[in-house]
Amino acid sequence: MTATDIDALRPESLRERFEEDGFIVVRALFGQEETERLCAAFTAVHAAGGVPGHFAPDRADPDPLRRWPRVMQPHEFDAVAREVLLDARLRAVLETLFGEEVLAAQSMFYFKPPGARGQALHQDNFYLRVEPGTCVAAWVACEPIDRDNGGLQVVPGTHRMGLFCPEEADEELSFAREYVPPPPGLVPVPVDLAPGDVLFFNGSLVHGSGPNRTRDRFRRSFIGHYVGRSAERIGAYYRTVAMSGERVPLARSEGAGPCGTEFGPHGPH
Repeated sequence: MTATDIDALRPESLRERFEEDGFIVVRALFGQEETERLCAAFTAVHAAGGVPGHFAPDRADPDPLRRWPRVMQPHEFDAVAREVLLDARLRAVLETLFGEEVLAAQSMFYFKPPGARGQALHQDNFYLRVEPGTCVAAWVACEPIDRDNGGLQVVPGTHRMGLFCPEEADEELSFAREYVPPPPGLVPVPVDLAPGDVLFFNGSLVHGSGPNRTRDRFRRSFIGHYVGRSAERIGAYYRTVAMSGERVPLARSEGAGPCGTEFGPHGPH
């Protein structure tokens, strides 16, 4: 799909589906060459031994997620990551969903190697603490992603329920400590993705992933988090930029954290 193809999509249809379910998938938004280039960039970063403050692999650790940890805010040091985070096609969809100009708040790259734990069901805005409103994630699949290699699950409808107080997750299955049980009557739905597909979802949507149970398949993905231009506050960790690239600082909100490890006995605070 090209930027021109995005223009052909019915904006009202995209937004209606997003508001109803809390998520949408736009298929083939990126091409094969683009996803291969993205993967190659992060393979090179890993081979180089990491980037201080963003990525610190430990090749001797038995935990796959320490040998291949996620890369935090790669757009701040890598040109390819920055291009994807600020891509015009993502911007077109995001502005349709928000109904206004958007700012980019965060980028991440997940390797999720074979044997890696997943991330228990959670809500992104528990960490970003966007006020007013919420964030939206754009989750770019870099290779085939399914239930076997730890694809995402979403709980449709939870985006209308606000933030939940999380329980403590099973550390054998999840690298993060927070777990939000699905509300009564709602169940997680798996979202299988092909390379280049993008899953967009509301920051209050409960979602997560299981372990990568394959022996030889990674689950590489690039994630951007975005906020509407009308947002006034966000967690201190998140350094918002316009889609044209310039820094647009927001006031600091309370109780936010960067990495999904802020579990406390009193839940969100």
